[in-house]
Amino acid sequence: MVEKTRRSNVGDSPRGGDQREWEVFVRKDDTDPMRHVGSVSAPSPEVAHEQATRLFAWFAEDVWICPAEETHRFSTHDLDDDAKPAPHPNGEEGRTHEL
Repeated sequence: MVEKTRRSNVGDSPRGGDQREWEVFVRKDDTDPMRHVGSVSAPSPEVAHEQATRLFAWFAEDVWICPAEETHRFSTHDLDDDAKPAPHPNGEEGRTHEL
């Protein structure tokens, strides 16, 4: 069996500044999946879209702007001094690791 990965809930505290934070997801063309490319600070989704397009998505087919406070990040990396361990799923999973 494969050992389950332990993750922490990271990045929930404000990153600074007085404007709302937005996470940016883009799709370069209709056959690609949406991909997180970064974040911007802006007072509205429209301004966030304008900034995101300039920074990350000049030629993207789709740009999604999501409020950062509604985006929950979980990571195995130490990204946040205030990170809290995420609940670990219990029970058996059918995953195995083959060499």
